[in-house]
Amino acid sequence: MQGGKAQPERAFWLKQLHRWHWISSALCLIGMLLFAATGITLNHAAQIEAKPQTVRREAQLPVPLLPALAGEDERKGVVLPAAVSDWIGDALQVDVSGRKGDWSADEIYLSMPRPGGDAWLSIDRSSGKLEYERTARGWISYLNDLHKGRNAGPVWGWFIDVFALACVIFSVTGLLLLNMHAAQRGATWPLVAFGLVLPLVLALIFIH
Repeated sequence: MQGGKAQPERAFWLKQLHRWHWISSALCLIGMLLFAATGITLNHAAQIEAKPQTVRREAQLPVPLLPALAGEDERKGVVLPAAVSDWIGDALQVDVSGRKGDWSADEIYLSMPRPGGDAWLSIDRSSGKLEYERTARGWISYLNDLHKGRNAGPVWGWFIDVFALACVIFSVTGLLLLNMHAAQRGATWPLVAFGLVLPLVLALIFIH
């Protein structure tokens, strides 16, 4: 009787585990390929030559907008006035709306790092002279920064969290499926143990 009850229960859990395993694998597929590929490129970053491309632009802020930037006060993390940021967006094709800058007595400086590159904007508070510079280090650098979540914003950070959770579900359901099939596959637990022991041994011996 116990064996008869065990079979439907086993079938139920197999069905549930397979369902969660394939759903999580579908959600993880592209992300795992991306993170695996960028894991290789990050590991060999010194051997992969990057060719940064830098763009520099200059402009002159219209005189009517200068009073919005006047003063000698120093402030940190202050957003540009809307009229100024709108003009910069039209003149330089650079979106600075909502970005916070550091205001000194002489200039306003906005740092605008992003995945795979960097950018900055400087505004002379008295003359209204603008200097803008943007550097792009290529697609590999862009993907590497996405891997690290560097300068990618909160939405990408949320995606990484959800992706990591899906990977955990994929791995745990895979482990449980291994456990349910281990009786018919003698190499299951030796392989699992090898996967656990190998990185530990390498870390203990070769990482100082």
